[in-house]
Amino acid sequence: MSEIEIRNLTKTFDIKGRKVHALKNISLSIEQGDIFGIIGMSGAGKSTLVRSINYLEKPTEGQVLINGVDLADLTEKQLRKKRSEIGMIFQNFNLLEQKNVLDNICFPLEIAGVKKREARKRAAELLKTVNLEEKAKAYPSQLSGGQKQRVAIARALATNPKILLCDEATSALDPQTTAAILKLLKEINETLGITIIIITHQMSVVTEICKRVAIIDSGNLVEEGLVGKIFENPQSDAAKELISGKEIRYTPVQNLDAERKIRIVFQENSAFEPVISNIILKYQVPVNILKADTKNVSGKAVGEMILGLPTGKETQDEIIAHLKERGLTVTEVTENVG
Repeated sequence: MSEIEIRNLTKTFDIKGRKVHALKNISLSIEQGDIFGIIGMSGAGKSTLVRSINYLEKPTEGQVLINGVDLADLTEKQLRKKRSEIGMIFQNFNLLEQKNVLDNICFPLEIAGVKKREARKRAAELLKTVNLEEKAKAYPSQLSGGQKQRVAIARALATNPKILLCDEATSALDPQTTAAILKLLKEINETLGITIIIITHQMSVVTEICKRVAIIDSGNLVEEGLVGKIFENPQSDAAKELISGKEIRYTPVQNLDAERKIRIVFQENSAFEPVISNIILKYQVPVNILKADTKNVSGKAVGEMILGLPTGKETQDEIIAHLKERGLTVTEVTENVG
């Protein structure tokens, strides 16, 4: 039995007399101890989905089961107790500015009725876990963004949750700090066995840390599976767009185009053959590299290239067949490459 079961979940909001379908018939299973990614563009419905997991948003239709318990069947008191097993961290940290770091971490324990001495002991242990022992008496205004998120993580762990929800937890951080927070989350997953669900619009976050991923687009679940498989051969338009990185463009660039474009993915066993050089030598035609990149996907280095093929369908088909024979994943690319 999966730790989290989402069955046919639909969420509808009434906005000025108009029904807005934030989620449409979502079904997912998340295993205990997994690091599971939920990714989509802004407005896709992913934050509504994560808030439905702890019933901060109650579904219009469908079920959310935690270890076989349907949250809809719980009383308010039982639901509060169940929520204590589900920690949550946010993009904007949600720390209490008038409390110091230690007291911020103690806060959920005080609400739960834990004695002050015991709460402070637990908070000190968690500060050690997130490598912030020296900041116990500091206030949020004195911390960097990464330090604030570490405090938020410690606070979320205070009640010994079995599940940790991370809603865009790295979106406000720079790349170096993001990498440090993701490393910390992975260590927490490995040492404490906590199931982690990461909500993000950044494919780099998913490929760095997640084992499985669900892709949400306009309230629909459009693709779900192992991160490596989806990165290698995305099926949905939303997955292709997220992988291509089109959502992140800081400066205008000239689009690169060709009559026919393909995307190839290099795994470890195919990274040593000079495939582009061999194609040029074999077919005596130019092949343009429109984009090339290497990413860390589930702990493995995976390379990708987008190639502009020469003119002539027969030659194009032969080149594609040649690449597939060498164990490369090849998919057609229809949009311009920027």
